[in-house]
Amino acid sequence: MSARLSSVSDYEALLDKYDTWMFDCDGVLWQGDRLIEGAVDVLGLLRRRQKKVIFVTNNATKSRKSYKGKFDQLGVEAHVDEIYGSAYAAAVYISSVMKLPKHKKVYVIGMKGMEEELHEEGVAFLGGMDPADCTLEPFSLADFTLDPDVGAVLCGLDTNINYTKLSKAFQYLTRNPGCVFLATNEDSTYPVADGLLPGAGSISAPLRYALGKDPISIGKPATTMLDCIKAKIDFDPKRTIMVGDRLNTDILFGQGGGLATLLVLTGITSEAEISGPDASSIVPDFVTQSIGDLRSIGK
Repeated sequence: MSARLSSVSDYEALLDKYDTWMFDCDGVLWQGDRLIEGAVDVLGLLRRRQKKVIFVTNNATKSRKSYKGKFDQLGVEAHVDEIYGSAYAAAVYISSVMKLPKHKKVYVIGMKGMEEELHEEGVAFLGGMDPADCTLEPFSLADFTLDPDVGAVLCGLDTNINYTKLSKAFQYLTRNPGCVFLATNEDSTYPVADGLLPGAGSISAPLRYALGKDPISIGKPATTMLDCIKAKIDFDPKRTIMVGDRLNTDILFGQGGGLATLLVLTGITSEAEISGPDASSIVPDFVTQSIGDLRSIGK
């Protein structure tokens, strides 16, 4: 059963127990372009207490550098080397784990952030934001030329998703021997300021159905993301806590990595999912209404 946090002593005990704080962003620190009240104060408090702060997001639409721009715009202190996105993790996975040969390419269903991270890792790609792939013209196999060097298809959130991209990805995955099906993450939805929108998992769903198989998922809750962080930052899992708003990504991610978990109720997960007869089998260690609640500690 989760421990409900409410008093100053509850939050003080939490700060004493954990040295490294990993945060999801959407639904925890902000909703769309609107900050969660008190989030900046709490991050400042953690830094003053000499805590390590790491941002772990499944949002693959932005590279780490451009994601830092969002932090800056919202007035949230963050450094590029503290930000770990699923686009970055996917690029590292392709270059360092898969070790995709240099002559091979990745077909991208996704946006500029994915392209930037692949470029940084020296991975060749096609598709993505290419105007030829963002067309609304009907797709024709007769006009399509298969590139035999495509060795992987990487699918993330793509607000320009269309039949052409899905069709090209399907061709590569069914006709290029050994072509690997990858997803930045499998979030079914994501929170914005005014509600929910379909997430990256919803974008890859047509391909999963057409292929009859699931992709290798890179982002939370997969341990790939944590391995990516471990390669760059030294931390003790026993003194690390993952703060998130989603049970099946953030909380599972923390649990899979041996981290403590804190659920906030300002994003995806509702009260009904953690209490009552229909409660989820995924149980966080701690629950609080909002990250802003930790402000009660003061300095």
